[in-house]
Parts: sequence; structure tokens; C-alpha cells
Amino acid sequence: LVRLVESGGGSVEVGGSLRLSCEISGYTYNAAWMTWFRHAPGKESEGVAAILTGLEHGDSTYYTDSVKGRFTVSLDNAKNTLYLQMDSLKPEDTAMYYCAVKSFTEFGSWFFPGSYVNRGLGTQVTVSS
Repeated sequence: LVRLVESGGGSVEVGGSLRLSCEISGYTYNAAWMTWFRHAPGKESEGVAAILTGLEHGDSTYYTDSVKGRFTVSLDNAKNTLYLQMDSLKPEDTAMYYCAVKSFTEFGSWFFPGSYVNRGLGTQVTVSS
């Protein structure tokens, strides 16, 4: 059973920073997508950043355009923890952020939430102006 637990959310002012953590346990994929999504009220879930890990060429990172240069996704294998460093936060970054994991062989793009079975409950991020 895959278990994902997020933490690190909170309320910050515009331009501030937060670091989200996602503790992952129970997955046995050789190669996997580890992804941060966000869900704002009235909007669909959006893929924010992902790491493709476990392949021979090493880890690769991916970002949606709106966070490139501001957010950094990373993985600490020793701690089984996925991170999302968020800098220069904007009001439009306000959302519930959750992490998800799927096998590299699962069908669907990394940013398509419907292709993930395993996800956490999320942590709220609020950015005020």
C-alpha cells in the first residue's frame, strides 16, 4: 500500500517562500513519476512539477510553465521524501497542493492527475497580497 503524507503548507505574503514535503512509503516501482499537483477552488487539478526517477540516465525534472524559475522539485531517496521549494510566490499559487506517485509504465502524461492512483490528502498554500 502506497502512502503519501504532505506537510509544509501555510500562509505567506506575495514574494515569500515555502517548502513542501511529501513522505512516501510502500511503493515498489523500479522507475516512477513523483509529482506535485495543486487544486484551487473552481479550477481543475494542475500538474505543477515532477521528477522521473529510477531510470538509467538519472532523474529528470519537469515543470508547468507558470512555475518555471520559481519552484524546484527534488527527491531525497534516503528519506523517501519529495520536496517542492516554492519561491517568489504569487496569489495565483494559492491552492491545495498534493503529491502523487505512479509507475513509469503507467499510461498518461505526468501532468494528468487521472493517471495517478496513489496520492496524498494535500497541504494548503495561501498567498496573500
